[in-house]
Amino acid sequence: MNNYLKKLTGKNPQEFEAVAFNLVNKPDIDLFSELIASDDYLFDFVKRNVADRLNKVCNESNYTNLLHFLKFYSPSYEDFIVSNLVKYGGNDLSEKMLEMFANGTEEEKTYCAKFFELTKNPIAIELLKKYAYSENSFLSGNCAAALSALEDVESYNAALQKLESNDEFEKLDAVKFLVAYGNKDAVEKIITGMKKSSMADNIAGELLYLSDLFEIYNNDNIEGLYVFNSIISGFGEILGLSQVFDFRLYDFISMLLKGKMTSPLSVVLLSAKDKFSTLTENDEYLFDETKDTKQEIYDIKKLLTNADDGVLYALSDEELNENSLFVFSALEFTENDVAVRELLKSSNPALVLKSLEVLKMLECMTPDDKATALNSVADINVRMVIQAL
Repeated sequence: MNNYLKKLTGKNPQEFEAVAFNLVNKPDIDLFSELIASDDYLFDFVKRNVADRLNKVCNESNYTNLLHFLKFYSPSYEDFIVSNLVKYGGNDLSEKMLEMFANGTEEEKTYCAKFFELTKNPIAIELLKKYAYSENSFLSGNCAAALSALEDVESYNAALQKLESNDEFEKLDAVKFLVAYGNKDAVEKIITGMKKSSMADNIAGELLYLSDLFEIYNNDNIEGLYVFNSIISGFGEILGLSQVFDFRLYDFISMLLKGKMTSPLSVVLLSAKDKFSTLTENDEYLFDETKDTKQEIYDIKKLLTNADDGVLYALSDEELNENSLFVFSALEFTENDVAVRELLKSSNPALVLKSLEVLKMLECMTPDDKATALNSVADINVRMVIQAL
């Protein structure tokens, strides 16, 4: 970190005010580039302070200097840059921003999408649709948010249609669009799409930035538990452990423990107990996490000890039916081979295979069990796996 950046991020007003003034008025592109490169190493409150310091320097005579910074994208400084471009340039900048949106770098396009979200100028609507599914998540997210600001119903309805796609990645892209678009009317349809997806964990992790667990649970207890169970399944593998705070998992589990125990709830709590035990017993999960995240994980593990294992196991077998949203999780904890055998007659090949694997794990799989499974499954690949068991 060079001396100017140290001053800009430091606590001495005489130093940071002078550097901030020079950065905007010169403009000092190299220093701004280094600031962006330091994003991962600076605390959030430091970045907020820097953005505020730079914001105070901007005025109607120097705001166009900010255009030089658009090649270096950071969500930490996006609001400071774009809000000043809108405040002082507004629609006068629209044509220039449109040209940059069409021909600029991905970083420039990302800022431009934010600009058109704030100005609500429809001249960029085709470009916003074009980049709404970009692999650059910042660009695609800004485009979706801008289309929402412009009340573009066509793009919203198109995303809802994509939820029915057989392509799992297209479906996940649709979820990301709908979350960024911000219309909570899509929540139910996203959950419906989750139930038919092999990427339910990923979808749940996106969904909770549109609606939280409490809201979903209060609307429908079973669907709330299903989303929570999907979060638990992906936690530490697909979903980052620091998201424990975003999803308010401690508070949600506390609420669940105070309610009436049901069979779906018992399965979900068993899954949670198993996951948080795994997280705390393997250093690889917590090694790189912050002190606060580690403590939260341990606090949740302790909280879950309030759930009686005997009660949970006694109830969980009730979810061993193919119509349950929790049947795959229930199979992880059962020793009821009779109930598991009934699942071998399921029309769901994945469930048949899982059930047979459980019987093998319980050391009670028979030739008749394999025959029943094979009679239930037409998929040649699944049949080969069954035959190999």
